[in-house]
Amino acid sequence: MTPEEKILHRIPLEILVLSAVIAAFSLLFLAPLTSLFILAGGAVSAAGFIWLRESLGKALLRGKKDALRSGIVFYTLRLVLIIAIFLIIIFLFPKKILAFVAGFSTVILVFLAEGFRTLVQPGQWKN
Repeated sequence: MTPEEKILHRIPLEILVLSAVIAAFSLLFLAPLTSLFILAGGAVSAAGFIWLRESLGKALLRGKKDALRSGIVFYTLRLVLIIAIFLIIIFLFPKKILAFVAGFSTVILVFLAEGFRTLVQPGQWKN
């Protein structure tokens, strides 16, 4: 497994762990349901990343025309599902949407941490 593949397989776990840490810390100050929404946001983000990673890998194995078509279909479906999840939360739990967004956004922190980690690893950029 290449270093890039290791990172791509590690990211969903890091998203879940970070959202769980934030959810656990939020229990000190917020309601348990809020912490659950933070954790759920991280879980949806991790699942979305896994789905994107797998579907992109399969799409790239196809021909150029098929890859473009299936990539557009999968990405559009993914976007529609994310919008649907957000709308359901907005309509059923309007006061918890920020907690869900906080968990969902942990992917950004994980990407930044992985990028920094890659930059500081010795010998990573030598060819």
